[in-house]
Amino acid sequence: MNPDALAAAILSVLAPIAAERRPEEPFALAASDIVLERPRNRDHGDWATNIAMRLAKPLGTNPRELAQAVADGLAAVDGIASAEVAGPGFINVRLDAAAAGALAREIVEAADAYGTNDSQAGVSVNVEFVSANPTGPLHIAHTRWAALGDSIVRLLLASGAHAVREYYINDAGAQMERFAHSVLAAAKGEPTPEGGYPGEYIAQLARRVLEARPDLLSLDDAEQLIVARDLAYEYQLAEIKSSLERFNVPFDVWFSERTLHAPAADGGPSLVSRAIERLRAQGHVFDEDGAIWVRTTDFSDDKDRVIRRSNGEYTYFAADAAYYLNKGDRGFENKIYLLGADHHGYVHRLKAVAGAAGEDPDRNIQVLIGQMVSINGARLSKRAGNIIEMDDLLDWLGTDALRYSLERSPADSPLDLDPELLQKRTNDNPVFYVQYAHARTHNVARNAAESGVDRSEFAPELLVHETESALLGALQEFPRIVAFAADVREPHRIARYLEELAGLYHRWYDTCRVIPKGDGPIESVHRTRLWLNDATGQVLRNGLDLLGVSAPERM
Repeated sequence: MNPDALAAAILSVLAPIAAERRPEEPFALAASDIVLERPRNRDHGDWATNIAMRLAKPLGTNPRELAQAVADGLAAVDGIASAEVAGPGFINVRLDAAAAGALAREIVEAADAYGTNDSQAGVSVNVEFVSANPTGPLHIAHTRWAALGDSIVRLLLASGAHAVREYYINDAGAQMERFAHSVLAAAKGEPTPEGGYPGEYIAQLARRVLEARPDLLSLDDAEQLIVARDLAYEYQLAEIKSSLERFNVPFDVWFSERTLHAPAADGGPSLVSRAIERLRAQGHVFDEDGAIWVRTTDFSDDKDRVIRRSNGEYTYFAADAAYYLNKGDRGFENKIYLLGADHHGYVHRLKAVAGAAGEDPDRNIQVLIGQMVSINGARLSKRAGNIIEMDDLLDWLGTDALRYSLERSPADSPLDLDPELLQKRTNDNPVFYVQYAHARTHNVARNAAESGVDRSEFAPELLVHETESALLGALQEFPRIVAFAADVREPHRIARYLEELAGLYHRWYDTCRVIPKGDGPIESVHRTRLWLNDATGQVLRNGLDLLGVSAPERM
């Protein structure tokens, strides 16, 4: 019996009690409203609920009296061994061994689907993250959002949402011109221009541009700049994509900022121009001193924003507005932005865009601000000179260790990672600890096969050892953990769950044998324990996949 089935059982007992006490009022409670928790002390049972305390007053009764009535009803439900009242009205429920142990088979048969749920069904979400300028390599500041953004989307997808990963390519504006001048100067053997981009990577891009266009320096000045910009941009963006691929972060959409400023296919106004008129139609645009403004103070912004200057130039805010509206046009009701620690000022601005567009800033848009990450002993890139490149970190620490360590803490917590710890093959290293538990489940399965233990029999009532009860209890919680982590956008909850599960598995492994001792006979309990072993491996594997981390079968 899983938590959902138990909640449904509690509801079936509660409904007639409520109808009897308040026949004039319909009983509107749903199974999803019944909160179940694992008691800290397992002597108190497998699950506990405070539903009687919540409903006692509306039903005009005493919490303990209502709790006792529910407990009496639950005692007659198949799969429940006992239900007892504790404290002011808690109900502690203990499942019988067969009902609890049946989960092992359910997990093995569900395989990769175990943990998926429909808590986000019908929700469309666009998650935009990383979005680094295509003027240089990705660096340490991008790694955290790359890992977290990808895992948030994995959680949303596992919870039934329609979600996409989107990268906003900042390929318009002054930074692209500085980039072009920097590459062209390197191609000519000249110093980096003032305000340009330094580093060996610029020289490498320049060499590639010259290889592709040997005639570059014979072109007129304006054409030289265009060729240098467009080719270097193509090469640098390809490098960014390669780095993210190495980091196991696939993007579904690569959105070019240039498309916001380009005329429509039918020759009509650009998306930026149309955005102004759409916001004007909502009643939040006004003209003053020759400029066009959006009254963002209507939505708690600290000041109104210029969207087009008096000289006719569009501001960055204009692109933000057009981009937000475009996401909605593509069918995304909800938009999540993952921004760095230096982007706090964007929160009110983006929420004001949502409000000015006629949407709910508290529902349709979410802006997550992450804190910086530092890694002791990390060296500045030899190519870029002033940053720590993502590729260098991957070469040094590896994708799994880097991703897991970035995802196991809340995004708003500053991180200072210890590279020596992340490279250790000991239980002190969290990612090794979890991956080793998964590899151990496969080792147990291999040894079982060699010894003739298979899954030809399943007797869940035999899974009665206290370590088996604890392990099954944790396995039951996985779908609920996934749903909650998706809802609050917090992948670290998956990592912490996996570490707890790994610990419970290791304790079970030390106590309960899948293979008989010596020449002892193979019994039902051994075959049944193999189901529990394989179920644990499946959940560890599913959880690691949600974090974008591999699940090795041997270590």
